[in-house]
Formats: sequence, structure tokens, C-alpha cells
Amino acid sequence: MIKQENSSSYLFGGNAPYIEDLYEAYLENPGSVPENWRMYFDAMQHLPASDGSDSRDIAHSPVQASFAERARLGPICRVVASPDAELGRKRVSVQKLIAAYRNIGSRRADLDPLKRQERPALPDLEPSFYGFSDTDMDIVFNTSNTYFGSETMPLRELIGNLRETYCGTLGIEFMYITDQTGKRWWQAKFETIRAKPDFSPERKKHILERLTAAEGFERYLHTRFIGQKRFSLEGGDSFIPAMDEIIQRAGKAGVLEIVIGMAHRGRLNVLVNIMGKNPLDLFAEFEGKHAGDLPSGDVKYHQGFTSDIVTPGGPVNLSLAFNPSHLEIVNPVVEGAVKARQVRRSDRDGSQVLPILVHGDAAFAGQGVIMETLNLALTRGYGTGGTVHIVINNQIGFTTSDPRDSRSTTYCTDVVKMIEAPVLHVNGDDPEAVVLAAQMALDYRQAFKRDVVIDIICFRKLGHNEQDTPAMTQPLMYKNIDKHPGTRKLYADRLLSQGIIKANDAEAISKQFRKDLDEGRYSANPVLVNKTIFTAEPGPGRTETSETGVPLTELQRISEKITRIPENFRIHPLVEKVVNDRRRMGRGEHPLDWGMGEHLAFASLVAGGYPVRITGQDSGRGTFSHRHAVLHDQNREKWDSGIYIPLQNVTDNQAPFTVIDSVLSEEAVLGFEYGYSISAPDTLVIWEAQFGDFANGAQVLIDQFITSGEVKWGLASGLTLMLPHGYEGQGPEHSSARPERFLQLCAENNIQVCQPTTPAQIFHLLRRQMTAMALKPLVILTPKSLLRNKEAVSRLDELSEGHFRNIIGDPAADPKKITRLLACSGKIYYDLLNRRRENTMENAAVIRVEQLYPFPFEEFSAEIRRYPGLKEIVWCQDEPKNQGYWRFLQHYIMNAMIPGQQFGYAGRPASASTACGYAAMHALQQQALLDQAYGEFSVFYNK
Repeated sequence: MIKQENSSSYLFGGNAPYIEDLYEAYLENPGSVPENWRMYFDAMQHLPASDGSDSRDIAHSPVQASFAERARLGPICRVVASPDAELGRKRVSVQKLIAAYRNIGSRRADLDPLKRQERPALPDLEPSFYGFSDTDMDIVFNTSNTYFGSETMPLRELIGNLRETYCGTLGIEFMYITDQTGKRWWQAKFETIRAKPDFSPERKKHILERLTAAEGFERYLHTRFIGQKRFSLEGGDSFIPAMDEIIQRAGKAGVLEIVIGMAHRGRLNVLVNIMGKNPLDLFAEFEGKHAGDLPSGDVKYHQGFTSDIVTPGGPVNLSLAFNPSHLEIVNPVVEGAVKARQVRRSDRDGSQVLPILVHGDAAFAGQGVIMETLNLALTRGYGTGGTVHIVINNQIGFTTSDPRDSRSTTYCTDVVKMIEAPVLHVNGDDPEAVVLAAQMALDYRQAFKRDVVIDIICFRKLGHNEQDTPAMTQPLMYKNIDKHPGTRKLYADRLLSQGIIKANDAEAISKQFRKDLDEGRYSANPVLVNKTIFTAEPGPGRTETSETGVPLTELQRISEKITRIPENFRIHPLVEKVVNDRRRMGRGEHPLDWGMGEHLAFASLVAGGYPVRITGQDSGRGTFSHRHAVLHDQNREKWDSGIYIPLQNVTDNQAPFTVIDSVLSEEAVLGFEYGYSISAPDTLVIWEAQFGDFANGAQVLIDQFITSGEVKWGLASGLTLMLPHGYEGQGPEHSSARPERFLQLCAENNIQVCQPTTPAQIFHLLRRQMTAMALKPLVILTPKSLLRNKEAVSRLDELSEGHFRNIIGDPAADPKKITRLLACSGKIYYDLLNRRRENTMENAAVIRVEQLYPFPFEEFSAEIRRYPGLKEIVWCQDEPKNQGYWRFLQHYIMNAMIPGQQFGYAGRPASASTACGYAAMHALQQQALLDQAYGEFSVFYNK
């Protein structure tokens, strides 16, 4: 009964949580709240008395707005307690108790196999916290919002079910998921079976066999190859049954390819027991044997592998990505490789290609690339339909085992909450729970196409590697580990007590596995094994010819296509001018600028069947507003409409053109594009930095993958990096792409480093990247001011014939008059040219080195010999003397010189910074540089 009284109101703020809880319970089941409150909520929603039908309005806002309005008007009404009020309060408290177990039950779960600490006492999980006493335990409450099989049950039974479900050896975090369907999916999955598997005896025996393989493999290596590094999995053995379950279940669900990324721990175990690598091949590597087919090679626990494995749904291709010692850096590489394979299969939702990433606990919490990669998961250009993450949680990071030193979060997995990925925390000593977690994780990923995490809490039996003695820094932890009998032994004893195996069965399985290893028999069940290929093979179209011209008629045709705007599509006036200018360029009425040279390269490639993918932080428009590959209707009112991409409309049946404005990340995005490139060799894959030095944030990818992946692992990549570079007074962070760093990494024809200076050059260079026989990464130092420089232009016919020119000579120089040769690269060429014009110097020639590596030695030597009276060769550069190209090119130029010639340098002095930050100082330095070039330069070498 509701009365009006002039006293303090139940609707005031102090009671708001109580009322909100009542309302939540009412929404779940109107019959679960007292009649007076049910009548009140019905009235607030402007409905007749609730009859339990689904047609009632469930929005919170009308009720909340009403509460706010009543509180504003003052203490008008008071709900007088009825005899049912106390029961109503208890009903609400039951709902709170259920929510508490779902929210934080994992914190009370039995997760640590070392049992180093007592499980914490959490008041929110205790009945007394909600005012319940022993006399309430047999009261029957409504539990219709649970999945325990009954809509009502005594409080005692409900609490037992909640504890069994959420506080066993498998705990879950999922209540932060905002999608109610996904949230209820997990509630149903867990509560229906009380988070306990019901495996057949055969399945349990299979789990034991996989545990035996995991443990037996490590112990075999430990005794046969004493003291050698292998990054043992011992202590985390349940990981192998989990991987086996995911792969088999994925195959049954229709997955055709799985790409796996993991660091070192357990990697060799995965190679043999999951991937199907012949153990004899691995043993040969331990003995120091190798095929010798790679210039460099790599250690065995960095190696990748590819095989086809038998599953109930047919063969599944497994690819284990190569990974250096930079822990989690492989993650975006795997995601990119998966994306490329999905595109190749037209797998739009990720049902056919699955990424699995295996992490260490300390690295998962500590490495920034984790967050960057997770942030890609739900974006349009990078999403792969969800990733299954597995954390091998050793509870120790190298030597740090105290959580107060290893992270600032409750769990090492807390970062995944940013994308609402559910986390299954599971005790590694309960292999059945681990396998159940694997099943649920794979099912969730397939159903919702979202990331999911399995956190296998285990331990590390040996040290960081087998040459380490962890007890020096973790004596307490390793006392417990030394007493631990091993997961396989615990599980074997469990099956023995259940009567599933006999007394000698476990030992017989171990002996058989050791015999199989001795005889080199496969532990997994491969259909086809290929131990070297991780990349896809390049298709047709690559030839020995360097000719990259496109017929003039075709250039004119595609020019018309890429400058055609749909009717009623209003572009910005500035963009309209760009498009109109390009239309005239395509007709030969104006010389081509840089943006048009790019566009014609892209258009000719997609028209010829080559897909193009370009990504970066402003790639659609271009950082310097030169590209405008994506046009925006100025009348649009929605994000998902009013977009037109001319390069997607070049011709019928063209190859895809994809341009993506990436998230504000360098490391993860560049890693993704590298992974994409190795799995899509016939796609022009471009990553464009906003400024060239932004590549600094992805240096690990450049060092460990892009420049060395081929000599270490045999990975061929045609990834192209576009790095804006040029000294124009914009300060230290916006001048240099650090070309010296790339040149320092150049050897064995591993990459190409180019700095084109005309639209025709970028046109031919981009086309060469796709048509040349060799598949090599390409680093392009792209311009900034040259994008609009009136002299940095080309004629349309320069694109219809010829090729990329490694060296561009000086067409205006009279070879008989030249005594000084100024060699340079990039924007400074135009500065040198203007100074020569101003001073009418006829004795100096200016040549451009457009390809820095591989250095075109023969072409450079031939250019020198064009000038019979040449006495001086000067290398000119904008960059400081300790940076840029000077130190890298010295020996090439010196070897090309003729006796009697001098060689010197004109440029900025050595500097700790890439460039000065003061405009006036920049101008003075530039003036001095040009004075040196044509006047007194510092002689470095006389031949």
C-alpha cells in the first residue's frame, strides 16, 4: 500500500541503489518484487498491472526520470513497509548475491596449483553481507534469471550452485560485456553444467595421453640434451591438451586455417606435439645440424612451421609464425597474416581462418604491443573475427613473482577488458577444466566473432631457461614447485581412482611415447608437413623485365575513371579543384603532380589485377592533403554514407583497392601490414607513416622482421613503407625518416631504399614493386614540399614508357664544362638546382641518387665517366653529417672515382638531434650547406 506522508522519502538518493536493484529484479521477473513495488513500477511505465507478458516496456529511463523528478519536488511520498517488505528486500538481496558471484566469483576460485596463498575472503560472496542468517537458508526464492534448471530453489542450494559454478577450478570474468546476448550466453554455458565437464572415459584417456606427450617430450629433451636451452613447458603441461582441443574443435566447426603466434616457452613442444614436426628433425637441430639453405638462420625456438592436421571436419592448415626474442611482437604479425588469408578466401566474418595467440603472463601485462593489437580487434580494416588468446600464466616474469612488482592490475589479463573480451581463469592442475575452457572459448569466438582469453594458471618448473637457477630469487615458490608431483601424475591418479585406467596404464603410455620419440614417430597426426613455408607463393605476373610503363591510351582511360564524381555528390571546393586539376593532367593539359603519379600507379595496378592496400594514420586524405583517395560528400549526415573511392571504380572486375585510416599506432599497425604482406605476395601492401620518424615507434618490426626475416627464416615480403622525409624547418620530429637506420640494416640485398623526386619516378617505383621478379621490402622516403613543388612534375608520356631510374643525371649540364659533380638524394636536388641558376654556374653538374640500396654502382660509375674534366665529387645532403647517407655511401663513391679526383662533403655538421627547432637557424644552416656545395667543401678523400 502506498501512502502520501510529509516525511523523508524512500526515493531520496540514499535509497537509490536499493530501488534500482528492485527495478532490475522487476525487469527480470515482476513476480520477484513485493506487490506494492510491482504496482508502483507498472504505474511508472504507464501500463496496467503487470501480467508477466513480454510486451512491457523495459527501459530504465522513465522510472529513473520519475525518481529524479520526485526527489526534486521534495519529500512528498513514502512507501510504507508492508508485511511483504522484508521478504521483498531478501528477494532483491538474492539477486545481488547472484550478481556478485557472476562478477567476482573468479577471485574466490581455486586457481593456483601451488596453493601459495589462501583464497581471499570476499564479503560480497557471503550470505551475511546481505543480511541472511542460517534461518534463511531453507527459504525458497525465485531464481528464474539463472540457468540452474529450476525457477525456484532454497537459498542453501542456490549458494551451493553459485560456489560450484564460479569458485571452482574454472573462474570467469564476463559481466563487463555490454552485449546482453553474449553475457547470457556465458551464464547459460557456465550455470547449466556448474562449470564442470562431463567427458567420456575415452576423452579423459585422450587428455592423459596429451599430458603424457607434453611432459614426456620435455623430460626426454632434458635428459638427452643436458643444459641446452629449450624454454621448457613443464608446469604448464595442460596447455597442450588445450591447443589440441581448440584445433580439433575448430576443424569440426569448419575452420580451414589456423595461424598461431607464441613466444618461446613450450614452442618446441607445440612443434612436435601439435604441429606434427618430426622429432628426429628437432633432435638434429639440438645436435647443431642445419640445412644451410638460409644465409643466417635462427635458433630453434624462434622457428615457424606449417602443416596440415587431421580433424573431424577435415584437414586444417596450421601455421606457427616465426618469432624473435621480442616476446609479444608477433601478435600483430599473426593478425595481419590471418586477415590476408581471410581476404584470399572471401572469409568475411572469420569463420574459416582463426588466429590463436599464446602469451606469457608478465609479457601480456607489460608489453604495450598487447594493447595496440587488442585495439585493432573491432576496427574495420584490421578485425579478424576474434582471436583466441591463451596465457601460459607461470606466475613469474623472468625473476619477478611478486604481483606488486609485475603489474598494477588484479589479473595479468585485465587489459582485455578494453574490448570486453571474456577471460576464463583456469587451474592448470585440472586438465579437464582447461579443456572445457578451450571448448567454451572456441565456441564463443565462433558464435560472436570476438576475442576471448584462456588464462591457464600454472608454474614454471625450471628457470627462465634451462641454464637458470630460479631458487636464487624465488626460494619459497620453488620449494612448492619441487614438491609438486606434476600435472600428468595428478591426473593419472585421478583417472585411476575413477576406474578409468588401470594401475600400469599411465606408465605404459609414458613408455610408448618415449619409444616413439626414439624412433622418430609423429606425436600429432599430420596429413602434410612443410617445415619451411609460412608465406604464400607469389603468383604469375612477376617477370625479369624492369619496364613498367603503361600505354598512353590506358593512362588516359583510367585518368577519366579516377576523376569522375557521382551525380549529386558534393565534394569540398578544395578537393574539387584537386580533382579538376587531375582531370586536366590525365588529358595532357597540365604536368602531373605527385598525387596524380601515385593515383595512376594505383589505378594501373588494380586494373591489371594487382590488389592494393594502403594504411596509415591519414592515408585516405594524405597527411599533407595530397592524396584524396577517399572523397567525402559534404551533404552527408551519417558516418557510414557519403563516401566515394574513385580507385575502387577504375574498371570492371578490377582487383581490390583498400585504403584505411589506421588507429593511432605504429608498432601494431606496421606489424599487421608485415603479416599481411607475407601472406599476400601479389598485393601491394603499403604502410604510410604520418611523418617518417614515426617509424621509430615500430623499430622492433623493422629490425627483427622486415629487414632480417628473409635471411633468418626465408620469409619473403614485398611490404612497402612510405616515410615522409625532408628538411623544411619543421623541427627534430618532423624532418627526418632516419634513413641512416635503414641503410645500416642493409645487407645481402635484403631490402630496397629509394627516394624518388618526381611523379614519374613514384609511378614506376610502385609498379616495379609488383612486377619485378624479386620480392623485397621497399622503403620509400617520400617528400613533403615536393608534393606541390612546381618543378617536381612529370609529363604523362613519362609514365607510358621506361622504368624507375636509379640514377638521374643532369640533362642541362655540358659534360665538357663540368669540373665538379654534386651528388645528392631527395629534395635538396631542387635547392641545389635553384642556387646554380641564381649564380649561373656552368662547371657544376647535379645528379640524383634515387635508389640508395641496393646501390646502383655501375650506373653511378658510368655517370662519373660522362664528364672527362671532372675533378671534384661532392656528396650533398640536408641531414647532419652523422646521419643521412654520407657514411653509408662513402665507400661506393670512393670505389667509383678516377685517380686525380677529390671527394668531399657538403651538409650540416654532426648533430645529436635530427634537426634544429628554430626556423632562423634552419635557414642559416641551409644557406651554409649550399655555400659549401658550390664553394669551399671539406675534402674527405683524394684518389
